[in-house]
Amino acid sequence: MSVIVEGPQIERGEEVLTEAALDFLAGLHRRFASVRAELLRRRAERRAEVARTGRLGFLPETAAIRDGDWQVAPAPPDLVDRRVEITGPTERKMMINALNSGAKVWLADLEDANTPHWRNVVAGQVNLRDAVRGDASFENPDGRVYRLRDDAPLATIVVRPRGWHLDERHVLVDGEPSVGALVDFGLHFFHNARALLDSGSGPYFYLPKMESHLEARLWNDVFTHAEAELGIPHGTVRATVLIETIPAAFEMAEILYELREHASGLNAGRWDYLFSMIKYFRDAGPDFVLPDRAAVTMTAPFMRSYTEQLVRTCHAHGAFAMGGMAAFIPSRRDPEVTERALAKVREDKQREADDGFDGSWVAHPDLVPLCREIFDAALGERPNQLDRGREDVHPDADGLLDLRATVAPPTAAGLQANVSVGLRYLVSWLAGNGAAAIDNLMEDAATAEISRSQVWQWVHGGVHLDTGEPVTAGRVRELVAAEPLAGPHADDARRLFAQVALDDEFVDFLTLAAYPLID
Repeated sequence: MSVIVEGPQIERGEEVLTEAALDFLAGLHRRFASVRAELLRRRAERRAEVARTGRLGFLPETAAIRDGDWQVAPAPPDLVDRRVEITGPTERKMMINALNSGAKVWLADLEDANTPHWRNVVAGQVNLRDAVRGDASFENPDGRVYRLRDDAPLATIVVRPRGWHLDERHVLVDGEPSVGALVDFGLHFFHNARALLDSGSGPYFYLPKMESHLEARLWNDVFTHAEAELGIPHGTVRATVLIETIPAAFEMAEILYELREHASGLNAGRWDYLFSMIKYFRDAGPDFVLPDRAAVTMTAPFMRSYTEQLVRTCHAHGAFAMGGMAAFIPSRRDPEVTERALAKVREDKQREADDGFDGSWVAHPDLVPLCREIFDAALGERPNQLDRGREDVHPDADGLLDLRATVAPPTAAGLQANVSVGLRYLVSWLAGNGAAAIDNLMEDAATAEISRSQVWQWVHGGVHLDTGEPVTAGRVRELVAAEPLAGPHADDARRLFAQVALDDEFVDFLTLAAYPLID
């Protein structure tokens, strides 16, 4: 077996890193890694072409798919009703709380809310294996014991593997690092697909960071191969794709079509979508300079265009449209802050329900009842809103790129917030915690990406603050040095943020630069 595991031993790791499982991973890598590498190369070529021409639009060669009368596969019973989904890492206590929360779905996050420390990668798979078999429990240091409830249904498990861009250096196949996405998918599928089917569920996935329908085709090929290898019926896998990059927004129908035998829906991954907009058009001039992150809400015209076209595309083809994240963490110590934040969450979820979304995301169990209440009222006796076709919405390339009503000078407070939040998140991520509570919000890697990409765009674009002060590298370095940070990862966080926010060459994902810094 030419598969070498170079990571340290992790408690119970031998249960998931079996010889048969590693053989399965090696088969996935040998069959699909080269295709993945070619698709990543195409990403860079496409972004360079857009930078050169200033144009991004619908693909003329796939018009027949966008206009076609086709449907994705019918949903399995436990994915028909997705009115509330809770997201979070596969850390054991948080997993149990999420499964017990009353949400319909738990997004088990091996991606943005998870630092890919080797111990997190392996322990996450151990925890998923236990959860699928109903065996998960956890004893807190203070003596409290957490167990899976037996008095109400648990949330359906939907796993989010890493994006195509990340390697897994601790698993070498034929001498080269394996593909992180295939490791995450492969271990979960190998150990749990049959057990999930036996329990009346199935192997379900959220797919992040895709930029084209060809990347969706690759995932479909992976699913088909994996099902055949393990004797799982074809079409058992179900996948929901996060539309969280601007090029993917122009290929929503095509992405569903490529996955149609395995597709479940699309999700409006709003924070990464904003990051993608900044990244893709970072050098496109003042018409693409966004203001402070807090000022870019879901009511911005380009964001409304994105979400409404997503709902229409999904429902036209029998797929679910899932709303975005409510990241607020309720605080029992500050009821006024909580009251104001919950009002915003309610407004956000109400808009999604009114727009025809079939459900939405929350990051904290205390938000499940609020989200459920709003979608209960919108759905009535229905399990979803697939009957709302949104024929009033039409494909609109210009609308997806119309930032004019949103463009405004950033503020000094916005610049400082980007530096502060970015640094504090990186300290947490480097320490192994990819889901960080910052200023009453549950933040993941998308937050740091927005923060550092905005700073990069403001510095390299010669942007001035609303005070008239230019955003300079020197000013950013002052803010980085002044931010109070604690712990052993503070210096690495400062160096890393300065690198990804100020270097002339824009790093596609900060996790690519950060990965060498973790075990």
